[in-house]
Amino acid sequence: MNPNYQKHFPVMLNEVLQYLDPQAGETYVDATFGNGGYSEAILQKTNCKVIAIDRDPNVVERANELKKLFGKRFEFRAGKFGDFADLIKEEIDGAVFDIGVSSMQLDEAERGFSFAKDALLDMRMSQSGTSAADLVNSLKEEELADIIYNFGEERKSRQIAKKIVEYRKTKNISTTKELAEIIYDVLGTPNHNGINPATRTFQALRIAVNDELGELQKGLKSAAKALKTGGRLVVVDFHSLEDRIVKTFFKENSGKNIHVSRYAKQQPQENNSIFSSCSKAIMPSQEECNINPRSRSAKLRYAVKNISRRSMENE
Repeated sequence: MNPNYQKHFPVMLNEVLQYLDPQAGETYVDATFGNGGYSEAILQKTNCKVIAIDRDPNVVERANELKKLFGKRFEFRAGKFGDFADLIKEEIDGAVFDIGVSSMQLDEAERGFSFAKDALLDMRMSQSGTSAADLVNSLKEEELADIIYNFGEERKSRQIAKKIVEYRKTKNISTTKELAEIIYDVLGTPNHNGINPATRTFQALRIAVNDELGELQKGLKSAAKALKTGGRLVVVDFHSLEDRIVKTFFKENSGKNIHVSRYAKQQPQENNSIFSSCSKAIMPSQEECNINPRSRSAKLRYAVKNISRRSMENE
């Protein structure tokens, strides 16, 4: 067993279980399996079935462990949660998403996600396709700046992109340490009292490499379609770009947000919204933040399905 498994805590686990509300005999999807914390907790809570999804080939060993523990009640399907519609053909009673890079991936230096551990600049969750090194060494300065600004919300994106392009005239950028040092030349060196200056740029590249925001939008829409009436969709996210997508998706598809013109001759007879209700952002407890610092930036939102899958497919 990978020794890193024991070190990781599923973020806001108590709240996920509370709002997903798993029931015996029902089927749930853990759309971001990772270390398997949510899947295992759901299976332990009641006699239900969990289907887990993940693109990372390194999680298969952990998935096999849960298969041995829970048998037919657990099933793992390899793939991106953006491909939810292709991976999940059955109707389900609930789904949970934990968006972003897992602490397990951050702790594995060779994956190249973290500026804190020197390694090849990779960041690919699926370990295939275009890497972060490919982006920083091939994109035009303006394209790099746009990625760093749009996905990292980094104010000095133009200066960082310019410095990257200048550096790669001498040699390709191949490691996380090289990239971090380039960023420090623009923003200053890290101190112990604040966020590391490289954080936003590394986040931006990771999002771009894995198309995280596009995958999130597709995954939410497909999960909502797969839910039975009364089914629950629970999402835990970690930064403003993700949370904006989740908040907007829930709000635009909730019955509480239907607007009808005052000049309409008659009121609609049927509520065709996807969700009957959606929550505001729910924050982790201070106790959890003290135990698991990763949870400090987490937000949980959930929604309850209002209409049948058939109605949605006829839209």
